[in-house]
Amino acid sequence: MALETRPFDPASYLDSDEALAAYLDAAFETSDPAFIVDAIEVAARARGMPQVAQDAEFSGESLHGALSRTGSPEFTTILHVLRALGLRLTAIPRHGGSC
Repeated sequence: MALETRPFDPASYLDSDEALAAYLDAAFETSDPAFIVDAIEVAARARGMPQVAQDAEFSGESLHGALSRTGSPEFTTILHVLRALGLRLTAIPRHGGSC
């Protein structure tokens, strides 16, 4: 009997504000822009892309395109999407020291 598998979709585990914030925080820690955009796309899918697009004042198609693997969203797009997800960016010192 063959082993049956399903594709892993992290969006199905982002079922609370805390899970969403922790997931994106971990993505930001990578400092990898492509990974961060992918994580934001996953978060938007977890909340419902059509609703996030509406709350961010984008069409669903344009938001999906901006957050796709070939997209390159502007920073303002990222800020609008994070706001639509109920999140905000904050800055904290990495190790408590000066720059």
